Amino acid sequence: MARNELKGSWTKDDVKELKKLFPNRPTAEVAAELGRPTEAVKKKASRMGLRKSRRYMKGLGRT
Repeated sequence: MARNELKGSWTKDDVKELKKLFPNRPTAEVAAELGRPTEAVKKKASRMGLRKSRRYMKGLGRT
């Protein structure tokens, strides 16, 4: 996936992809897919109010 040339800026497509991927995939995997640091993905997801799905967390042994 191509990133916006301005470092740190999130395109509409990046945000859309983050919303789709974040709930059900490991954060590091989402970060790699988006070409961003893991911490940047965590921060953006938190600011957007995104959470891991119950199904994903249950798969990790957490409820």
